[in-house]
Amino acid sequence: MNGTSDYAVELKNISVQFPGVLANDNVTLGVKRGEVLALVGENGAGKSTLMNVLYGILEPTDGTVFIKGERVRRFSPKAAIGRGVGMVHQHFMLVPSFTVAENIVLSREPKKSGIFFDRRAAVSRARALVEEYGLAVDPDARVADLSVGLQQRVEILKTLYRGADILILDEPTAVLTPQETEELFSVIRRVVREKGKTVIIITHKLYEVMAISDRVGVMRQGKLVSVSETKDVTERSLAERMVGRDVLMDELFKTGKPGDVALEIKDLWVTDDRALDAVRGVSLSLRAGEILGIAAVEGNGQSELLEAITGLRKPKSGEVLLRGAPVAGQSPGDIRRAGLSHIPEDRLKTGVSKEADIVENLMVGKHRKKEFAAGSEHFRRASILRYATEVYGRFDIRAANVHTKVGSLSGGNIQKLVAAREFSFETPVLIISQPTRGVDIGAMEFIHNLIVKKRNEGAAILLSSADLDEVFRLSDRIITLFEGKVTGTFEAGRFDKAEIGYRMMVRARGEEHDDKKA
Repeated sequence: MNGTSDYAVELKNISVQFPGVLANDNVTLGVKRGEVLALVGENGAGKSTLMNVLYGILEPTDGTVFIKGERVRRFSPKAAIGRGVGMVHQHFMLVPSFTVAENIVLSREPKKSGIFFDRRAAVSRARALVEEYGLAVDPDARVADLSVGLQQRVEILKTLYRGADILILDEPTAVLTPQETEELFSVIRRVVREKGKTVIIITHKLYEVMAISDRVGVMRQGKLVSVSETKDVTERSLAERMVGRDVLMDELFKTGKPGDVALEIKDLWVTDDRALDAVRGVSLSLRAGEILGIAAVEGNGQSELLEAITGLRKPKSGEVLLRGAPVAGQSPGDIRRAGLSHIPEDRLKTGVSKEADIVENLMVGKHRKKEFAAGSEHFRRASILRYATEVYGRFDIRAANVHTKVGSLSGGNIQKLVAAREFSFETPVLIISQPTRGVDIGAMEFIHNLIVKKRNEGAAILLSSADLDEVFRLSDRIITLFEGKVTGTFEAGRFDKAEIGYRMMVRARGEEHDDKKA
């Protein structure tokens, strides 16, 4: 039994059943050779599950898979790679202690005398790939030292090195800046048009669907509800198909009334993991009832700045004043108790415990409160379960139940869990980094409305996002960072995307020759 020769991939009547969940429900989808197909849908709609079947991570409960006309009978990533299928996952599969070149050639290392690892050949092959596809990254750099955006490039290069001609990209732009996204799209167009590869993109960003795809499939609750030529749809029509209702697509109504300064940073210097200056003399003030957005290309000090404010990184010098009280160098717990909540950039590394369940993750920071604790070692389990169940429902965290391990949730549902916990602290200051990275349009709308509601209630919010449109949409003021310095400040009503983009990539006025300040 063979498939159709016009298709690179055919999925016929695919169903995947997990305990209590039908993740894919009789899905039939064909992907043409040499096309870019976008697959969209809310978190939990079944997109990643379907692609995990294609990549061999999962075996379908029912249905048939054809790759290049041949039926798949053995499901494993190794077998899929052998058929020319490569997948770049939303959460990276890199070895942090290895170099870029070592990660790229991993499992297919060049050998000397057929035995020893040929490092020079590995670097040479990695550099050739970098030049061929235009994904600039240093082959000798250690992956742990790279920004999130550069690590994404390594994942893509690793897949291309293995000879994939069917590329599955799971949220490929979730960690990229607008400039990096356009660079990636240029690569995709080139590999499709010049090299005849087939690309399947899982994404939540509908404007990216319109920019890069030839066709788009929409999934909802495990079913494939439509497949259309991209030229025949709009962002709004796709959004409505995804969630089954009208969604907010316009500018959020802003009613913030800035009050007193809630957070002040004075001449802050912070070093990175290599002991190099990542934040260089940053000063800023954040008022109650406003959202201050940070616009910066990945790796320009915004991560270290927020880590220093929240206690995850000790500043080299300078002051952090939370409602007038100095907190620089204090522990995250002490800073939280002083009145600060934090949605971190990396939800898996610092936002949740993957091995703990939803209840346990929601209770972090609250477990000592009187309503939940009956002493230093005893807890009021009924109160805890009642509270967690209420928050779980109110924030629409989708899982089998509140006792589900967080590591098994989709990225968007993990993000909603972190937001639910941090927003429920009722602190006067919120530090929010990448609030909607990897979430669907329904969850994005939900989180954006939560942020604006918090601001309208008087919270002071410092927002950092690689999605410049998100920064524009939510912020009352915007500052730009480049090489750890503030290079521009923009007031509400005076946002100029071109000027802000420029200030994200140039030094502050008067700083052109100030490279050696200690």
